[in-house]
Amino acid sequence: MKKRYLLICSLPLVGCSVTPTKLGVNGEALNDCPITPNCFRSKNNESQDTTPILFKGSRAAAREKIVSIVNSLPRTTIVEERDNYIRVEFRSQLIGFVDDVEFLFSQKPGDGTQIDFRSASRLGVSDLGVNKARMKNIKALFAQ
Repeated sequence: MKKRYLLICSLPLVGCSVTPTKLGVNGEALNDCPITPNCFRSKNNESQDTTPILFKGSRAAAREKIVSIVNSLPRTTIVEERDNYIRVEFRSQLIGFVDDVEFLFSQKPGDGTQIDFRSASRLGVSDLGVNKARMKNIKALFAQ
């Protein structure tokens, strides 16, 4: 009984302290998702949900719009920001588990910007669709 209680009480601490792995840019793309279903990422030529965000404007304007959207969402912290890359930590409301969200901005010919994204849970195997729902919401907010 004591072991179970200790495990339940320590979950919030573990969820907040695990170091993210395999984040960042690999060549000119975000790293792939692991084989676990707790990650959601944009890909070219896939379903509508996974297509990158396309913006008719400069990379700087696209970054500014993403930063504005992220800052409007609850429990977010921008932890890394460069001219072509942003990494954000999203914390769950109940326990404070951290999901890492990344955006990669690529200037396209003709004053267009492609925004690739990746949203991944730090812990567990399943995220119950949270990362996919988050990115669909961000895409919808960006389209407004």
